[in-house]
Amino acid sequence: MSLSTFLQQCLTGISLGGAYALIAIGYTLVYGILRLINFAHGDIFMMAGYFMIFAMATFPWYIAIPIVLLITVFLGVSIERVAYRPLRTAPRMSVMISAIGVSYLLQNLATYLFTALPKGYPEIPFLKKIFKIGGLSASFVTFLTPVLTLIIVYALIVLINKTKIGMAMRAVSKDYDTASLMGIKINRVITFTFAIGSLLAAVGSILYFTDRMTVFPFSGSLPGLKCFVAAVFGGIGSIPGAVIGGFILGLGETALVAMGYSTFSDAFTFVLLIIILLIKPTGLFGEKTTDKV
Repeated sequence: MSLSTFLQQCLTGISLGGAYALIAIGYTLVYGILRLINFAHGDIFMMAGYFMIFAMATFPWYIAIPIVLLITVFLGVSIERVAYRPLRTAPRMSVMISAIGVSYLLQNLATYLFTALPKGYPEIPFLKKIFKIGGLSASFVTFLTPVLTLIIVYALIVLINKTKIGMAMRAVSKDYDTASLMGIKINRVITFTFAIGSLLAAVGSILYFTDRMTVFPFSGSLPGLKCFVAAVFGGIGSIPGAVIGGFILGLGETALVAMGYSTFSDAFTFVLLIIILLIKPTGLFGEKTTDKV
């Protein structure tokens, strides 16, 4: 394999990893606050793909993108309000079952509304523009994804560490009941967390589907599972961990495809999950938690 081919594959892997990282952050944020795995997150990502198809049919891309981001945030917040908030004091298993139910609901709703046939994802002109740097040739979205991911992650870390709402999020993640007693509006914090997670899923959806060009009702299932694995690998609840997990998955998958083992590229994700759970159950950056008596 020549150096330029190797660098080309690395760039593709980093780009895919960046999209995975954005979606994985959504899992890790919600888990950090609610100790809930939002299994519907991958399907919110899929619905964002459909929203873009219909928005681009009516509006130019610079209007369609903000519309899609807003609708996806509204969908995520609505799911929290309807499916999760009434179960706030219920056993954790009930909330998890509700999350799985919402996932299947979105998949079947998409099948009913849009049919099971794959739909072509619209071309956003500036993202598909081909750039050449030395021996590397790739669309702008491939170069943009990792850079945008790192910028968003930095902004998110600043938000969590330096702002009032970020302080509230950290307080709720540490001790839900005490935060409530201290006057923190729990529902507002949780709604804000879901809004951020859904926004990142929408951004990840634009970057992911621009390269893959088709959306179908189950196109969020496997990427959603992979991003969940990325979050667990990095230590669920840790934003830097989710990002590193996403990049490792993207590079690993691309390496297997480049070596001719594309059949095993999906299996690689779950083998990695088993290995990390055996070696370090809390993930790379996960904190060891102790149950309160």
